[in-house]
This record gives sequence, structure tokens and C-alpha cells, in this order.
Amino acid sequence: MPKPFVSMAMDAETQPKISTPDGHVFGWHDTGEKFLEAELAAIESARSRILLERFIFRAAGVGEKFRDALTEAARRGVKVTVMLDDVGCWGLPRNYFAEMTKLGGKLVWFNPVRWKFWSFRDHRKLLVVDDEEAFMGGCNIAPEYDGDGVNTGWRDGGVSVRGPVVRHLIEAFEAQEEIAGNQIWRVRRKSRSGWMREGEEVSLLLTRPGLNQGVLQRALKGDLRHAREVFITMAYFLPVGKFKRMLLHAAKVARHFRMVLPGKSDVPLLQVAARALYSRFQRRGAEIHEYQPQVLHAKVLVVDDIVYIGSSNLDPRSLGINFEIMLRIRSAELAQQARMTFERDLKQSVRVHPLSWKKAASWWQKLKQKVARLIFTRLDLGLAQLFVQKRESASQRGGGKTRDVRRRSEVAG
Repeated sequence: MPKPFVSMAMDAETQPKISTPDGHVFGWHDTGEKFLEAELAAIESARSRILLERFIFRAAGVGEKFRDALTEAARRGVKVTVMLDDVGCWGLPRNYFAEMTKLGGKLVWFNPVRWKFWSFRDHRKLLVVDDEEAFMGGCNIAPEYDGDGVNTGWRDGGVSVRGPVVRHLIEAFEAQEEIAGNQIWRVRRKSRSGWMREGEEVSLLLTRPGLNQGVLQRALKGDLRHAREVFITMAYFLPVGKFKRMLLHAAKVARHFRMVLPGKSDVPLLQVAARALYSRFQRRGAEIHEYQPQVLHAKVLVVDDIVYIGSSNLDPRSLGINFEIMLRIRSAELAQQARMTFERDLKQSVRVHPLSWKKAASWWQKLKQKVARLIFTRLDLGLAQLFVQKRESASQRGGGKTRDVRRRSEVAG
């Protein structure tokens, strides 16, 4: 008989603030409920400016609390900007923030739907308050995220940060706002993407659509090369190509390579595709555990004393289609806190025992896995890239003609 699930989350008051030598201070929020409560408290105490960016915002439960807090902030004279993804917030009434905007707040819709380019989404989750404190993690603003991940709500969380990197987060938000309404091929060329280091301890990783925008992969490649301890908590796990080979190599050489993946998923087909990878990782020494009480939505990697946390999953959509935002934090204290959360989640998980390599899966199971992988690694990613490449090629040809006309005009003049 399985043991009953017991919440082991610490109260927010018992979570110590963690400092790094380069002037950053982090707060670790190990459930969606704690993370959203911390964000709400920051909004309620805001004095000058609020920047809020979300993929999903629902008009119920905690969404109403956020809407009311943002409205009250605007009433106090705080400059409020809310940026929401047009597809992720499908169904949210367009007048939902009407009172906030009447009071001077600003609502921005990212990449309004166009049939060819609907796939490219702003999947980032970011809040910056008074240009001093920022919050990042996996939590959207919807009732399913508002819980302890055991008894209620999905398993999620995030970090708060004060320090020099906040300046880069503000710039990242403002750059995203600038191109929010543009067509996607302009977004790809103008959006900010890259690895922004703020000292030796903290870096901001921004990814955007495109097969060659792999800043997260580049950062992980260096950290995994000599990693001894790797702990991954991931909502959607479907690495492909070089990135998959890099993780497989790390599983082989690391002393411990353990993953907590969803036992329950809001995208069951992707889970089918992910499970097809289990045996390859297990043969290289990886331990795989599936989280049982609720849907797992967190995105955290701990590589020795380095913590990666933010909005990005390890799947083709996050790595090649969406706009994502991650922090890379070198801190032994924060890594220890993240490992404690990982160990807590292990107690709520079931280990996936290695299968006998001689025992073949049923033909139906193999077919489902192949179809699922085709959809996520070929169809979704391939079509998205095809649409953009066609448009960019057409734009470049048009730009070339314009330059030729301008050059002939200059010669004639």
C-alpha cells in the first residue's frame, strides 16, 4: 500500500533569504501558493512601478485578487503595465482590466493571433516591483496554481530576487513590450535574446523562437560537462537532438542524475512521448521518479551548486518556439534549498524502475509513442519554423530589391 501523501512545505516565514557575493538576495518559494502570495504582497506594497508578464491569466480565484491588487495600485498612482499572451489568455474578457486602465494602467496583448504565427507565444512569467524586486518561476495566474502541490493546486513555485540582475529583467520586459504587437518575423529579429551575466553568480537567460537561439542549452553544456550531482524537476521533458545527447552523457558521468517528472500531466500526449525516453536515460544511470499527488508544473534544474529556474521546460516548444526566461544562479545555499525541495518531492513520488531491455513494449504502446514524438518534435516545431523562414526569406528578398532601387537612384542623382 502506498504511503498517504503528507504536505512537508515550510512556512514562508521560515524560508531564509539567501545572499550572493555580487549583491543579490533571493527568496525561495517552494509552492505555487507561497509564490503567488509573495507576488500579491509585493504588488500591494508597490510605490512607483509594476511590470507583470504572464502566459496564462484566468478570471477566477487568485486572478481576481491580482486584478484587484493591480487596480488598487493604479489608484495609488503606481505605474502599472500588464503584458499577457493572446493565446495563453484566450477566454479572458477584454474588459477584465477596464478599471485599472481607466486609472492609468496599461494592458498589452502579446502577438495577437494570426493563423500562421499563432504558435509563437510569450511563455514567460515575470513580475518586477518598484524596479527593486523581481519574481520568476513557473506559476501562471490561475486557480490551479494556487495551492501546496499536494492537497490542492499544481506543484509549482519560483524565486524572488533583489540586486543588479533586476535591471536586466526590466530591460527584458520593456524590449518584449516594444515588439508585443509586431508580426513574428520582426519579433525574432528585434527581440532581446541572449545570456546576460551580472557578475559570476547570477545570469539571465532569454530565449526566443528559432533553432539557433539555444542560450539555455549553451549554459547547461558548460555546467553539465563535469557535473557530479544533477537534480531535475520538470513539467514537460522531451529533449531532442544535441540537447538530448548532452543530457544522456551527463546521466552517464554524473555521480547522481535524478529527475522528478509528472505522474499526472495537463498534456497527456507529451507525457506519452516523454516516457519513451525513460529507458535510454535509465540505461545511463539516471533515476526517474513520477510525482503523484497533483500535476507537476515546476521547472527547476540543480547542477552541483548552480540553480536554473524560470519559465522554460526541456521540450521542443520551450527550446525552439516560445519566448522564455530563466535565471542561472550559482549559490551553494540556494542549491541546498532547491535540493531540500527536490527531496521533499521525492517522498511524494514513485520511482520508475528500469524495464527489462529484452521485453519489448506492445505494438500499440510503441505506436502511441511514435505518434506523440512526431507531433511534438516534428510537426509542431517544424511547421512553426517553416512559416517564419518563408516569411523572413520573402522579407530579405524584398529588402534586397529595395536596396537595389535605392542604389540605382543614388547613382542617377
